[in-house]
This record gives sequence, structure tokens and C-alpha cells, in this order.
Amino acid sequence: MNKLLALSVLLTCTAQAQPAPSGWEGQIIYQVMPDRFANGDRSNDDGVNLKDPGAWHGGDLQGLSGKLDYIRALGATALWMTPVYRQVAPVDGVAGYHGYWPADFRSVDPHFGTLEEFRALTGKVHSLGLKVMLDQVVNHYGYGAAALSAHPDWFHTQADCSAAAPESKDSVCTLAGLPDLNQSVPAVATLLAGNADFWRAQGVDAFRYDAVKNVDQGFLKAQAARDRAAGTFTLGEYYGADADRIGEYQTLGLSSLFDFALQNALKTGIMGGQSLNGVREVLAQDAAAPHPGLIATFLDNHDLPRYASGTLFEDQGQARTAYALRALMTLKGIPVLWQGTEYAQRGGADPDNRRDMRFPEKWTAGEKAVYASTRDAIAVRKASAALSLGTQRLLSGSDDANDLLVFIRSHQGESVLVAWNNGKTRRTYAVDDSGLTDQPLTPSLFHDSGGNAQNAAMSVRSRHLYLSLPAQTAAVFTLKAASPALP
Repeated sequence: MNKLLALSVLLTCTAQAQPAPSGWEGQIIYQVMPDRFANGDRSNDDGVNLKDPGAWHGGDLQGLSGKLDYIRALGATALWMTPVYRQVAPVDGVAGYHGYWPADFRSVDPHFGTLEEFRALTGKVHSLGLKVMLDQVVNHYGYGAAALSAHPDWFHTQADCSAAAPESKDSVCTLAGLPDLNQSVPAVATLLAGNADFWRAQGVDAFRYDAVKNVDQGFLKAQAARDRAAGTFTLGEYYGADADRIGEYQTLGLSSLFDFALQNALKTGIMGGQSLNGVREVLAQDAAAPHPGLIATFLDNHDLPRYASGTLFEDQGQARTAYALRALMTLKGIPVLWQGTEYAQRGGADPDNRRDMRFPEKWTAGEKAVYASTRDAIAVRKASAALSLGTQRLLSGSDDANDLLVFIRSHQGESVLVAWNNGKTRRTYAVDDSGLTDQPLTPSLFHDSGGNAQNAAMSVRSRHLYLSLPAQTAAVFTLKAASPALP
């Protein structure tokens, strides 16, 4: 039996930031790229070619509306859509199906439908008790957009880029050659602020701001303040962001950022079968963020290779994705699921990671098992205030630190103990002097296939914690009495 020296680390936030809009901690966000989700209107399929990954594939707002029950049944509480703006014409044979090449920020691309259909969609989402998040592009227009010739003074030039100080290059130079907006120009700031107001009026509750690394921070701070005053939750995408960057942008005024450092640690530790030390380190660092409960946690997205493709073997990819999704649902923060991850959809780098969504009638038995595990993990999280909203306190040690991660989540008198076993075999662990109250053998709250209780257990005797865990999975246990507060 392995012995661990129990070291308790209370995760608290130390930085200062403006209060974020209420109601978002505890949410579970489901990300959809409408063109690749569901086709509900064949009449707007101009240019559709399912064999070309760079073409339109026919997904639209009607199709998404028809699949909202699927999203709700999974357990998600908020729908995030990538942009639905009218797009520029295809460039070198590649269409703006993804929504990030805007021609007009305040109209819906005909491939997706109409503005009236968008309003109907947000109304239906709200009627189901879900929130709506929409992508907002504030860094650029699409290639060759009419605004470039109509308002040349709105954009940074190559001379601006060449003259910019090194620390300003990201916000002044172009991103992938896209026409780069100069947010310090009053007309541009007014346009972008008006865009947010426009989409709020269509029923949007939250914005995911694209490429905030490339946006002027002065503008971003002012826009975040406007959004906050309107009660709008804001989630920034800063590619590669770690705890320091998350803290910087929460202090600037955004509600949150995506935790790319945690995503990489989960990919390396769980899918890669390596150590959990990287995850432990990121969790400890994230604790210092102003709002750690609002950090967006995720396994993959439309910009990254699919999580399940982190191994060549499909069955292994499915098993480790199910494990990682269980693990994700135990962590503090707001979990975000990219369409298809819930059944371990595979795919390489862009555009292969944007394969068309498949629904249950087309899933394999293995994919159905991953989905069942995901849905169960989400249900367990939603049923537990400790998992959804609680503090997070790590119990860590040296002997088995590579394979074992243990922490306690607590909220208003409810506490659960979470344990991840990264070992390739079933393991029994002991944590000495855990500080926990004695507790008899307790089963996991998760369930395996067929609805059977997960074959995992924990007990506490004389302050020693004992764990029996299946290989490569996460488990969660109700604590009968709250652990003592740490000094």
C-alpha cells in the first residue's frame, strides 16, 4: 500500500478585479459551430460541399434550433455559438463557414438563416432554461471586406506594424493577414461597442471575445466595463493563456479567459498517460486568479486538434476522453464542451477538427459509452453544489504524485472528495493524516455503463484516507462531515 504525505493547499484568490456578472459560476457551456452542427433548411445551402473541409457544410440556425433538446439532455446550461455574421466571399477556395471573417457585424449570413431566425433561436434557448453566448470579433474584418476601402482610417497599416514597439506588435500587426482594426480610432470603438449592444438586443447573455491578445487593452477595458454594466458575462480567448494571463485579463475587466495551460496539462497527463503533476501545478497557480470559479476549463475546441485524437488508437482515445471529461467535471471553473467531444469525436488540426457533428443514430458503441459517461458526470456535477460552486483544496504528496490527484470541494456545509487515478492498473492508495473525519466505506457518485455504480470506494480511519480506484479514471465521494478549516 502506497503512503502519501498529505499536504493541504487551500486555493484562494488574491488579486483584485471588478465583480463579474452573477449567475455564471456553475454553468456548463456547450460550444457549437453552426455550419458544422445540423442542417435544418436546405434552401440556404448555396455553395455547400460536404466533401470539402473548407466549404460551407449546410448547418444553420434552424438545424441548431431543432437540436436544442439534445444539448439540454446532455446537461449543458449555456449555448455558445461561433459568429453568425455575414461573411466575406471565399478566399482561395476557403469559405467563412466558421464565422470569423466578417463582412457585416450586424447581419446574419444567409447560409445560417435570418436575423429573425436568430431571435427565435435565442428565445427558444431561454425558454429551455439555457443561456446564450455569442462569439464577438473585435480585432478584424474579413479579407477584402468593403469596410477596408470605405474606411481605410479604421485599420492599422504595415507602417504602423513596423513602427510599433515589441510589446504592441500583437495589437497593431495583422492576425493571419486579416484587416486589423485600430480600436483607438473613436469610430471603430463606437462601431464595436454598438455591435455588442446590437447582439444583446437579440437575446445574447454573454460574449466570447475572439483573439483578445491582439486587441488594444484600453479598448478592451472600456468594453468590458460596458458589458459588465449591462450584466453581460465576458469570456476572452487568449491563445496559450496561463494563470498569470488569466489574472491579468480578469483584473482588466473581463469575466474570464480560457485556461489553455490546464488544457495542455490534461492532454499531457491524461491523454498522454504521463504525470498528473502538471495538472496539480496549474490548479495551484489558478487559485491566485481574481475569480477562479469563472475560469473556462476545456479539453479541446475549434482551434485545436481533437482531444480524442491524442492517441492513434480509437478505443484508447475514447476511454481517456471519458476519463478526462469526468475529471473536468470535478474541477473548479466553468467547463466548456466543444460539439462532439462528449462522444470522443476524432480529428486532427484545423480544418479536420471541424468535422460535421454526428448524432446518436450514427454513433458507434464506443462513442455511445463515452456519451453516457459524459452525461452522468455532468449530472453528478449539477447535483452537487460543492462541485459546481465550491472551494477547492488540494491534498498532495510525493510517493504517488505522478498517478494520484486528490482534492476536496466544499460549499455551504457540503463537501466531496475527488480522486483521480492515472495509473494503468487498479490501485489502492493511503493518505496519512488527511485531516478528515472518520468515515465508513463510501461509494463513488459516478456510474459506469448500464447505470451501475462506479467500482471505486474510499474510507477514513484515524485521519488516514484510503482509496480504491479503477485504472485511469476520476471518482467523487460524498464526505459525511466537512474537513476542518485550514489556518
